[in-house]
Order: sequence, then structure tokens, then C-alpha cells
Amino acid sequence: MKAVVLFSGGLDSILAVKLIQNQGIDVIAFHFVLPFNYIEDEKQIKAVQTAHKLNIPIEIFRGGTDYIEIVKNPKHGYGKNMNPCLDCKIFMMKKAHNFMKEIGASFLVSGEVLGQRPMSQRKKAMELIEKEAEVYGLLLRPLSAKLLPPTMPEEKEWVKRESFFAFEGKSRKPQIQKAKELGIKDFPSPAGGCCLADLGFSIRLSDAFEHNEDSISELQLLRFGRHFRLKSGTKLIVGRNEKENQIIEKLAGKNDLLIEGIGFGSPLALLKNSNNPKDINTSASICVRYTKKRDEESAKVSVKTKKGEITEKEVASLDREAADSLLIH
Repeated sequence: MKAVVLFSGGLDSILAVKLIQNQGIDVIAFHFVLPFNYIEDEKQIKAVQTAHKLNIPIEIFRGGTDYIEIVKNPKHGYGKNMNPCLDCKIFMMKKAHNFMKEIGASFLVSGEVLGQRPMSQRKKAMELIEKEAEVYGLLLRPLSAKLLPPTMPEEKEWVKRESFFAFEGKSRKPQIQKAKELGIKDFPSPAGGCCLADLGFSIRLSDAFEHNEDSISELQLLRFGRHFRLKSGTKLIVGRNEKENQIIEKLAGKNDLLIEGIGFGSPLALLKNSNNPKDINTSASICVRYTKKRDEESAKVSVKTKKGEITEKEVASLDREAADSLLIH
């Protein structure tokens, strides 16, 4: 018998895997990647690395335009900032349920703990999610199972309910103690949470939606660099380090321009969809603002198209107040 475990790679989902494996059930991990996350190689995903350490197969599902529409118009509203917490859970459960049916698995498993998150892990919210995702009775939460109604796997005695727990609340002490008892030593520290709950990211995302910048590559760019909204309405993104420069260049569109200093250390600046000379000059001046040339009369920069066509310009740095007035905070 097989079960699909919604797998973040954190301690809760690792415990859920172990508890189900201890019942003699084969587990397959299912990991959801937000469309805002830029990933070159799936081997870089922590959940993938953790699944390999546990020697379990893992399926990666990447959210696309259908998920973006949910973020724009969540049926159940937002939690903290732009996090459509309930709608997101319903979406993920539906996708995991479809995968479960595709591979012939018998039920779903989640490492959720009752009361751990204020919006999606209350009893009523859990019931709502199960109902709308059409997984009622199929979804087993072994860490809090004794506080919740019995599920089909328990009722049919595929698993033993008495082997599960009654964890509740935000404290991680019970999970850490059980991890020790089960011999789990290598598990990641809690992550920073969903980017959609982050105020800074939510401000950038809201601004992008207002300007119809909702392609996958445009949304992935929100995680990198400093973002400016020029007076014309177009966007400029300025890298903060070499790694960001490389990612920004890879995510540039065919109509974007890449700007950087010539002959001195410089960030890479990406100007979105504009050949307007005023936009180019402002962007070049902002780029120089973040180099050691900012206090000089002028500096030479290159302006490159995706096709590799390059022009050069001499510009002065934009002063701090003017640059800050364009910054998307």
C-alpha cells in the first residue's frame, strides 16, 4: 500500500513520513514549489535533498498561472499580507489528490499540527480545506491525529491510530523530543515562512500585479535585487551581488535591456520592456548610484540587448533622494 505525503522537508513532514513508514506503508513525497521561486536545478531544493536522505521518492509540482490567479483573487481572502493561506492549501491538496490517484496510492498524509498556524490549521479551517479539496477522510495528520476525527485509513485499520500523536500549538518541543526517540538527528531548522506573508515581497507583488507584470519570469524576479518604478511606469531591477546579477540576466526578457558599468565594479541593472531614452538614462544613473563612481561627475556604462547589441553612455549618478523616491518599498 502507498501513501502520498505532502512534504516540505521540515521536521513535521519528516516525522509524518517516519510514522507512516513504521506502519508498513510505502510513502511518496509530494512537494509544491511556488511560481515565485527561481530554481535552476531541482537538486538544490531542500525538500529534495531531505527526501533523498530518507530514501523516499519525491514528486515536484511547480505552481503556474492557475496558482497566480488564486493569489490575485483568493476566494477565502488573505492571511498575513498577500498570503491566500486557505486557498493555497486547497490548491495544493487538490494537486496532491490528483497525483495520489495517478500513482494508485490509497491516502494522503500531512505533517500539519493543530493550532500551529492561525489561519489554516484550526479545526474548522482544516475541515473546510478537506471539503473543498475533496479529500475529506483521505487526509491523515498523524502528528495531531488523536485530536481529530478518525480518517478512512484509520477506520479501515490500514494504520493504527494509537501509534499517532496529539500535538497541538506552536511549540516544537514535542516534535524534537519524538525525533530523538525515533532516531531522527538530521533535520533542517524552521524556514522563514511563505514569501507571500512577507511584507516587503507583498508590496513588490502588489505593485507587479497593478502593472500587469504577472508572467512567471517577472514574478520570479521579485525575489532578487532592488526594484524601482520609473515615472514612465516601467520597472528597473538592480542586482545586489554577483549571484543576483547572474539570475537577473537569466530571467531577462527579449525586450529588456541590461545595464552595467564599464571598467569598474558594478551591479547589473535590468530595464523592463523599454527603449525610451529617458528611461535608459535614469536607469543608468540609478545603476551608477550603487557603485564607487557615485560621487564622480560621470561614469561610463554599457546598455545591452538580449541579442548582444551594445551601446555606451556617460551618465552621472542619480542622487539618493531621487533614487529612493522611485524605490518600491
